[in-house]
Amino acid sequence: MAGSQDMFDAIVMADERFHGEGYQEGYEEGSSLGLIEGRQHGTFHGAKIGSEIGCYQGFAFAWRCLLHSCATEKDSKKMKVLESLIGMIQKFPFDDPTYDKLHEDLDRIRGKFKQVRVRVSFGS
Repeated sequence: MAGSQDMFDAIVMADERFHGEGYQEGYEEGSSLGLIEGRQHGTFHGAKIGSEIGCYQGFAFAWRCLLHSCATEKDSKKMKVLESLIGMIQKFPFDDPTYDKLHEDLDRIRGKFKQVRVRVSFGS
């Protein structure tokens, strides 16, 4: 009777042991894959943001060059708005992914870009 009890305990303990080992292996593999996926996700979205801001900057630089040749008062107002956008872009923390106001600043840049686009395109 004692032998069968030990055998039963060994079976129950083996199940618990295998469950624990499986959990640990799965946790370690999931953590590793999660880290890899997180890096890929961050790289992708960081590149998207960089590309978007680069587009805004190129737009602003091109219009600044075009307006530099003109010197009307209307154009000086456009230049002010362009310089404001360029300043916001230059202050944007490209190097700091932990910057807590990254999305707020990005939204401000997007808003300023829309304002600039309307102003230079329609001559307001």
